Amino acid sequence: MKKECLLYDRECIDCGECDRCDLDPEKICDNCMKCVTGDDEYRTIKIDGIITEE
Repeated sequence: MKKECLLYDRECIDCGECDRCDLDPEKICDNCMKCVTGDDEYRTIKIDGIITEE
């Protein structure tokens, strides 16, 4: 079963775009959290679901 793309309405094609840093698209995300923390008073992350191993 193919997994669903996180960014677009399609099946995952393993393009790797979802692994890219939001602040520097040339970099693979390393979970530095700089995109979440900062000077702004409020920041938001939308969680669509939680995947658990079954």
